[in-house]
Amino acid sequence: MILPPLAERMRPKNLDDYVGQKQLIGEGTVLRKLIEKGQIPSMILWGPPGTGKTTLAKIIANYTERPFHILSAINSGVKDVREVITKAKGQQFFGSNNPLLFIDEIHRFSKSQQDSLLAAVEDGTITLIGATTENPSFEVISALLSRCQVYILESLGKEDLLDLVNRALKEDEKLKKLKVKLKEEDALLRMSGGDARKLLNLLELTIDQQEGEKLEITDQKVKEVAKQSMARYDKDGEQHYDIISAFIKSIRGSDPNAGLYWLARMIEGGEDAKFIARRLLILASEDIGNANPTALVIANNCFQAVNVIGWPESRIILAQCVTYLASSPKSNAAYHGIIEAEREVRESGNLSVPLPLRNAPTKLMKEIGYGEEYKYAHSFPGNFVTQEYMPDEISGKKFYEPGDNAREAELRKRLKAYWQEKYGY
Repeated sequence: MILPPLAERMRPKNLDDYVGQKQLIGEGTVLRKLIEKGQIPSMILWGPPGTGKTTLAKIIANYTERPFHILSAINSGVKDVREVITKAKGQQFFGSNNPLLFIDEIHRFSKSQQDSLLAAVEDGTITLIGATTENPSFEVISALLSRCQVYILESLGKEDLLDLVNRALKEDEKLKKLKVKLKEEDALLRMSGGDARKLLNLLELTIDQQEGEKLEITDQKVKEVAKQSMARYDKDGEQHYDIISAFIKSIRGSDPNAGLYWLARMIEGGEDAKFIARRLLILASEDIGNANPTALVIANNCFQAVNVIGWPESRIILAQCVTYLASSPKSNAAYHGIIEAEREVRESGNLSVPLPLRNAPTKLMKEIGYGEEYKYAHSFPGNFVTQEYMPDEISGKKFYEPGDNAREAELRKRLKAYWQEKYGY
């Protein structure tokens, strides 16, 4: 008998066996209480591959004993959605819970496909559970998103991953019959990248490559197996994030040739053009920023264009954008600036807005000084006037440090002329 992959054999059947995501389904959490009460809202499960999205959906279905339908956005269309909805209506009885519809890779559904779900979700014909590796704010239409709770799943940590390995060696019907020694674990954990499915598949492959009675898991053996399985790009599998990582790092490193190579790998693998264009849009701001503001314009135009054009012509537009961004001067100053500002907010708490900067829509607010001493910059020479815009407690704190490039050198010069020594420009 041919056994299913280890990851499938070890798929948890209940909440107590579910590994990780304690912030979501640990004892006393809101989602766990809803599941235990059978009060399941429509939801979007957002997280990296192998974090348990499909498993959680199946556990919810088992726990609530509801009819459970599964669609994959990769190979399902509007017709398939309507057929499930029709079937769901036939399964509704007086006093019974409505069926669950699980849609994997829901970010791959087109607008029309997502529209076809709206009425059934809204009137309670179905309870939708969508799974996505992409930010649902970008990929799920607002009308559908507003009807769903969004739950974020995190990559599994070291303890969770080790727990999975040890469970598999002790409980799996195949592995528990073998004498397997976990001699080293670093490569296994590192190469899994927090992906439970990848971890278990890599474990099984490493074991299957060995012969004899005593089998060992070592870093070297895991690396050898990993190399053999890394040759092909699979947009729905393990290499998805490795390839996009190499792609982004090549452009960040100003290598247009490597950028084109990884782009070609994704094109040949059938990657979604919007996925690639969206990553370029983020990179244009995160890694180039004010060193070349036109980069963001180019990337945004690229994103808009591939939405209109589609394959195969989109590859030309993407190639133009990749080579431009890779050849552009780089700066992550704006990116670091917001990180530092966010850190300050977390450390300082909710500091009061200075009175001159406050809005004063009512008479009372004006009477107590809201906006009273505000200086309108455009009323002064050069459209600038020295004024305090920060809360008093952090006056003079600098978050933006212009990068070492021609464009931001000009920005630094202007800021220094404005603020003299206040921010140390």
